[in-house]
Amino acid sequence: MFKTVLLTIDLNAKASWDLALPQAIELVRSSGGRLHIMSVVPDMGTPLVEGFFPENFEEKAIAAAAKALDLLVQDNVPADINVKQHLAFGKIHKKVLKTIQETQCDLVVMGSHKPDRVREFLIGSNADRVVRRSPVSVLVVRS
Repeated sequence: MFKTVLLTIDLNAKASWDLALPQAIELVRSSGGRLHIMSVVPDMGTPLVEGFFPENFEEKAIAAAAKALDLLVQDNVPADINVKQHLAFGKIHKKVLKTIQETQCDLVVMGSHKPDRVREFLIGSNADRVVRRSPVSVLVVRS
């Protein structure tokens, strides 16, 4: 069974955790393991784009995300579940892969939308990047 499960979520998209969170909780509950819940505040991509954002945007975005993650865990994770929160800033798939190593998880649970061929071709998906590079099993829960 999976003793350490990493759930990755997008705090701005309930669909990313609405179905995936109950699955992760059930897996952890059945094994008596630990749930790690992670969200990543994406970086702006390039210094050129960064110039269009207000000063201290990164700090404010991280503070808002931390508060939202606290609320999500408080409201949706039962008290009997051993849970640890992780918040990162940067490229989503890279931060998720780093957290997989740091937590030494057995399984990653991710929510993902139905594939859109045009979007996938142009920018790809973070779920796809994680699945292809993850050293552990990944459960993708479709919304």
